[in-house]
Amino acid sequence: MDVQTLSLNDKALEAEVAAILSPLVIDKEKCMRLVEVFESELDKGLKHGLAGSSLQMENTFIPELLDGSEKGKFLALDLGGTNFRVILLELENGKIKNETIDYYSVEESLRLGPGVNLFKFLAECIKDFIEKRSLKSIERMPLGFTFSFPMSQAALDVGRLVNWTKSFNCPGVIGEDVVAMLNDALDSVGVKNVSVVAILNDTTGTLVAGSHDTSDCAVGLILGTGTNASYIEKAERVVRWGEGTAKDTAVKEVVMDPETGAFGDNGCIDFIKTEWDRKLDLASLLPGSFTFEKYFAGKYLGELVRLVFTGVVKKIGQPAPECYAVAESLTTKDVSDIIADIENPSDDVELTIYKNLPNSTNKIILQHICLLLSERAAVLVALTIATFLNRMARPYTVIAVTGSLYKLHPTLACRLEEHTKKLTNHKFSYQLCDDGSGKGAGLVAAIAQRLSDQGK
Repeated sequence: MDVQTLSLNDKALEAEVAAILSPLVIDKEKCMRLVEVFESELDKGLKHGLAGSSLQMENTFIPELLDGSEKGKFLALDLGGTNFRVILLELENGKIKNETIDYYSVEESLRLGPGVNLFKFLAECIKDFIEKRSLKSIERMPLGFTFSFPMSQAALDVGRLVNWTKSFNCPGVIGEDVVAMLNDALDSVGVKNVSVVAILNDTTGTLVAGSHDTSDCAVGLILGTGTNASYIEKAERVVRWGEGTAKDTAVKEVVMDPETGAFGDNGCIDFIKTEWDRKLDLASLLPGSFTFEKYFAGKYLGELVRLVFTGVVKKIGQPAPECYAVAESLTTKDVSDIIADIENPSDDVELTIYKNLPNSTNKIILQHICLLLSERAAVLVALTIATFLNRMARPYTVIAVTGSLYKLHPTLACRLEEHTKKLTNHKFSYQLCDDGSGKGAGLVAAIAQRLSDQGK
């Protein structure tokens, strides 16, 4: 990790604070150990899934990306929260020529009521969409379904809900194939020309959307409220192909979804877990789950800075600022603002965050903690991406990335690139790719249609 040395007028205090914060530092030895553990967890997950690894290693059953021959009209349904979208993509030679989007809201009664009611509502919205655009006359419209909830896939068009998250808790859906439920609902409302041909999550969608922009894309990365990454794996390494599904020997590669946010849920990376990481985990909605993303994701970074800062101040015998005594009183946006101020300090404008601090020593310590945790975030994400690059061993790879943390944190993108370079000899670039959950779903539907037409 490359962080500017803490500098205080009181050198004894400076040494004391640096010692307190030292467990947060990912040095070269820890980094290499993390790489080894991540590689091991990937391999164990490919063999056993969650039975033998903290990485689910879910097979997406996408064996190929866009090849430039895709054409026609394709639908996408993007469901991941209280609002969802229905999207129409028109493709020519594998490129999007037109994109049309409608937005819909899911009322609480549907989010908590019987699952059949939710899927009937989704089908009615799709019906509304195609009727408004005179698409009923098209004989067959393939639809890609972005379903941003934990699921287990048995085929490109078979995905069973593992658990509801967010604000959804519809009975009668857990363990069921949500593709079949949506297809049945479409049939029940009289939509005969739309067929759900693929199901995916937003991370896979980001990879596929990235491949639309460049054929060198082979990794998708989400760095927002949470985190996940997907990559292209050699099929021969995938021992656990899918639930009750025999491996297609003709398939050479497949997009894998490791669910990296849960890396370490089995305790395998507890050697980097500090007292503050433990406090954050215990106070979270799901203690012991999503271990990796709790080290840096947008949902947690601000609170982690607060816990470290108040903890350090208490340890050096100073009263913690009252304004930061309450959970989540320091946000990830605050962290970004502090980093931005460090990079480009202004004599004219003082951040409100600083005005709440009792002295300049507190300010310098808070700034240093923001730098330290931001740098730790870059190292942790970089080692996972570098591992994918080393496994794939391609001459050049584009990593399609999106998410609020990546886009809004002032230094994360460049630090992520720097640390990735240190961990791989393969050429790469990170490229921003928004709307993988929408555009990506329609593109996967196009890939599925092409594969079907080719008899694959």
